[in-house]
Amino acid sequence: MTSSGLSGGALERLVGHVRAVGDGVVSTVGPDGAPQAAYLTLAVTASGELVFDARVGSRKVANLRRDPRVAVVVGGPGGTTLQVQGVADVPSGDDAARCADAYRAAFPRFAASLDDPGIVVVRVVARWARWGDYRSSPPVVEDLVGGAG
Repeated sequence: MTSSGLSGGALERLVGHVRAVGDGVVSTVGPDGAPQAAYLTLAVTASGELVFDARVGSRKVANLRRDPRVAVVVGGPGGTTLQVQGVADVPSGDDAARCADAYRAAFPRFAASLDDPGIVVVRVVARWARWGDYRSSPPVVEDLVGGAG
């Protein structure tokens, strides 16, 4: 899977927001084309890949194996939000280890779950991302990846 193209301040904004909030809603495409959403804990790698764990037999893993398109919303305290659209996969090898390390660092209390063969780490690479701060008027909205979407 290729990188999101995040760099500089955009990368810092995305990584900082996900690390500060730590959870959000992940939507995948169901077998009939309808969206299916789940509220999950979310970690992020230093390069801006979103990471979560899931049961191998879950509908979200089945969905993303069939159609890797996902949408993620990471809310925030006091009116900030991050919206991401991208592609997801179950990484292998060094990528899986790097993503698992990011998840363990964010959620040490869940680290043991990653030793369960029934659990996989899922990685999301952003193709479009927008951060917004709606605490002020006018709000501050910043496209991080992909321009207007």
